[in-house]
Amino acid sequence: MTSVYDFSVTRRDGSELQLSSLRGKVIMIVNTATGCGFTPQYEPLEKMYGKYHEKGLEIIDIPCNQFGGQAPGSDDEIHEFCQLHYNTTFPQMKKSLVNGEGELPLYTFLKSEKGFAGFDENKLTAILDGMLSKADPDYAKKPSIKWNFTKFIVDREGIVRARFEPTADMARVEKFVKGLL
Repeated sequence: MTSVYDFSVTRRDGSELQLSSLRGKVIMIVNTATGCGFTPQYEPLEKMYGKYHEKGLEIIDIPCNQFGGQAPGSDDEIHEFCQLHYNTTFPQMKKSLVNGEGELPLYTFLKSEKGFAGFDENKLTAILDGMLSKADPDYAKKPSIKWNFTKFIVDREGIVRARFEPTADMARVEKFVKGLL
């Protein structure tokens, strides 16, 4: 498999979303959580989706409970939370793993295309760095997903163009996405 279009993800209802069905669109794939310091990023994500969906943006929300147990609910509970608090309208997938044994094959591919390149300066950067360094002093040398709200941006040809860590300024993420539309 050499393209994002070779993969599928499972929707909340159990059906498969073939990413090849999104050919020609700009795709943002993001692992999310409902109880995280970065959870408020749902708001700018929804604003981007509302602003650019008609121009070809798709956001694929993949809830994940691997980071601090911050997405403990069922798929339906997570969806209800997002609708209630952020009025999200972009597609939300089934809760999945993004690192380690059992990780989605899509994430294996995404990490091979764009590894970890460091955190942007943010009020939570020092906390993340300290916590991750304590668990693994070499964490920064590994391509793994480090935390919730890591975003991969795929262009209209299916090429992974960028990886934004959760500490990235959302205005910078939006500017990058807009440049691909």
